[in-house]
Parts: sequence; structure tokens; C-alpha cells
Amino acid sequence: MSEFSTRVVGSPNTLEHRVFIERNGAPVSAFHDIPLYANEAKNVFNMIVEIPRWSNAKLEISKDEAFNPIKQDVKKGKLRFVRNCFPHHGYIWNYGALPQTWEDPTQSHPETKARGDNDPLDVCEIGEQVGYVGQVKQVKVLGVMALLDEGETDWKVIVIDINDPLANKLNDIEDVERHLPGFIRATNEWFRIYKIPDGKPENQFAFSGEAKNKKYALDIIHETHEAWHRLITGEIPAKAEAYDIKVSNVSVEKSPYKVGAEDELVKSIPTPSPKPASSIDPSVDKWFFISGTSNL
Repeated sequence: MSEFSTRVVGSPNTLEHRVFIERNGAPVSAFHDIPLYANEAKNVFNMIVEIPRWSNAKLEISKDEAFNPIKQDVKKGKLRFVRNCFPHHGYIWNYGALPQTWEDPTQSHPETKARGDNDPLDVCEIGEQVGYVGQVKQVKVLGVMALLDEGETDWKVIVIDINDPLANKLNDIEDVERHLPGFIRATNEWFRIYKIPDGKPENQFAFSGEAKNKKYALDIIHETHEAWHRLITGEIPAKAEAYDIKVSNVSVEKSPYKVGAEDELVKSIPTPSPKPASSIDPSVDKWFFISGTSNL
């Protein structure tokens, strides 16, 4: 039984919907309070599921709200949904983030030559079970891809749930192609084309689209964890020209932003009020056929 659970507020597919993370019934920050490591000695990590596989709503950990709940992204006042680019439907993995990591937008990576995207590290969990919003999974790292998204480095870490039937067979990136042939190629294609239906150009990858191995991925996780640590301990400011992040937390030692259980900020977090999902516009189900994509 996980110590973490979800506190759902409002109806999915609405502007008001939020999913907070709780530890033993009390709200915590999804960004800052869930430990990065579930078992550091064995390189087992905690992952927060933001978007379950096969779904389209673009949900993400909020950087600008206290305790960083998961909410649906909004563009020009409208809720964002990813398009279905044939033959894919919605997200093709459980998509989420590694807590206690941060891609620093003031730093350029020496190999990608692009700055961080100001988010926690993105994660694609490739196991067979469909997750749920706010689920905290324990995962092992297999590799990483470097998407260059509108001029920013946007790492995509490939992981698998440690309880998945294939977990013992998947230990590095080459094992994915051996046991899940075509999955890395499909992942590359998905990220390259998913913005095209909305009028954006095809995304580019560093390293010619190659997925780097486990060791490289672990180095990226370590770097972004150190960047987060500088942020949360006040070594660098929580607000600057390139970013503005809510850093309140209840558990990070040496953090000047740590608050107690009786703090007014904790008490201000909404109580649970789950409601049935609101209907989604039928256009979200439309297929888009993108010329030039690989024939999977």
C-alpha cells in the first residue's frame, strides 16, 4: 500500500479540476515532497503519472500553484488535448514526471546546446498497466531521448514499472527493442509529429533521435536533481526572469520554504470534491494523417 494517495478536486476536463498528492491524508507538493528515489541503492525511482496511456488531456504538475497540483494545461483560455496522429491514439505510454528534478532554464546542456524547459523531468513509462492521474509508481530507468522543443532541451526518460512482468528483462535501452520491437521508433515519431495538427513544425531531436542508454539517463537525472536542490534550498531564487516556481513544501530539510502542518497554506488546500468527468468535444477523437511519417 503506497503512502501516497490523491485528493481530487472538481470535474476532469474542466478548468477547475485539480489532483493534489497526499501523504497519509495530508497534502504534499507533487513537485517537491515526493522523494526522487524509492530505493537509491537499487536505482528505483518514484514517478508521478500525469497522463494515463491512451488519454488525450494534457495534464501536468503546476509550477504556479501552491503544493503543485496536477491540472490540465490551458492555451488561449482553452483546455489542451493532444491530437491523434495515426496510428497513435493519445499518449502511447503512461506519461509523467520525476519529482525533485528540474530542467533549469538558465543553463544550456553542453551536448544539446539548448536550455532546460523549466519543468520536472518528463517520463514515459512503458509497462502494460494503464495508470491513473496522480499515481506514484516505482520505476527503473532504461534510457533517455533529448527532444528539442521550440528551442529548449526537453528530456524524455524511458522507464518501466518495477512490478511489470517485463521489468526483470528490461535493464537498458537495447532491451526495449529486443522485447518491444518498434516502441522506441514509435516514441520518436510520436514526439516529432504530435504538434503538427495544431500548425506547429515537426519537433527535432538531439543525437539524431537516438535514445541514450541507462547510464546517460541516470546522469541526466542526477544533474536535474542537483538543479532542483539548488532551487528548493534557496541557493538560487525561486523567481527570476526565466521562471517563477511555487516552492512550498512540508518535508525538505534545509529548505527555507518548508511549512508546518498547521500553516495557513496547508489549510488553504481545497478539501476533496471529486465529480464525474465533463464531456469532451468529439473533435478530440479525430484521426490526423501526417505525410512522411514512418510506416510502423
